[in-house]
Amino acid sequence: MNNQQNSKHWLIDELKNILLITPGASILACGVAFFLLPAKIATGGTPGMAMVVHFLTSIPTGIAMLMINTPLLLIAFKFIDFKFVLRSVYSILISSLLVDLLKVHFSFPEIDSTLLSTIYGGTCVGAGVGLVLRGNASAGGTSIVAKIVSDTWHVKPAQVLFVLDITVVITIGFIFADMERALWSMLSIYASTQIMDKILTGAVSEKIVHIVSQQSEQLGQSISEELERDGTILSGQNLTTEHDKNLLFVVVGARRIPQLRNLVLNIDPGALMIVMEASEMMGSSRKY
Repeated sequence: MNNQQNSKHWLIDELKNILLITPGASILACGVAFFLLPAKIATGGTPGMAMVVHFLTSIPTGIAMLMINTPLLLIAFKFIDFKFVLRSVYSILISSLLVDLLKVHFSFPEIDSTLLSTIYGGTCVGAGVGLVLRGNASAGGTSIVAKIVSDTWHVKPAQVLFVLDITVVITIGFIFADMERALWSMLSIYASTQIMDKILTGAVSEKIVHIVSQQSEQLGQSISEELERDGTILSGQNLTTEHDKNLLFVVVGARRIPQLRNLVLNIDPGALMIVMEASEMMGSSRKY
């Protein structure tokens, strides 16, 4: 019975992954084929490397993506979970095939604005990669390279990915002898990174607020009544342990920060209030 339930849960989970990976890889391909390739603007990762190969040799971008990713995926079997690699193979096959098919068989209106091509291309790539990652897969093999390098030389994976992206950008600049095109490529990578981050962490509009005050109980009561938010009061001491202090921890919507600030100033003008980003949240911020 337990085996049947486990199999059912596994099947449901994999179906959810496929439903994220398929549109993600498709959106990525649309961004490359419709916006970035026609404008000769590169993106990061293996799609960007494939575009460099295409500009240098005229090999179709999709085939170049397969050429670059195939050896990396073969290496990945030694370092990464087998199921993750299989999902990644599926993702790369879809994006690689669609890039060439859309470029050849689909007539997309020509865009004269480099700015629009850069922003929308980067947005599509970021949204596509974000969905693929949410589906527990990879859209390219650069993450594998980053893992191998970081394990071998104790370098952070993010630093390896950054170096690879910069290499793509510099190469684009040399290919076209155009520094402006390289700068457009950097903007495209930045746009894709921002969109990908939003998809992975969620577009959280909440703020974490820490308030140090002698009137913490009154503040907590007012926040609960006026902002309808719950929170936590933590007890502590100053650095020399001479005085007791209370720290009020609360999560509020970004638009309610001015109201909270006025509330704090009215009750305790000498209070210390620190506002931080809540980049990712699980559960409700109203009760915890």
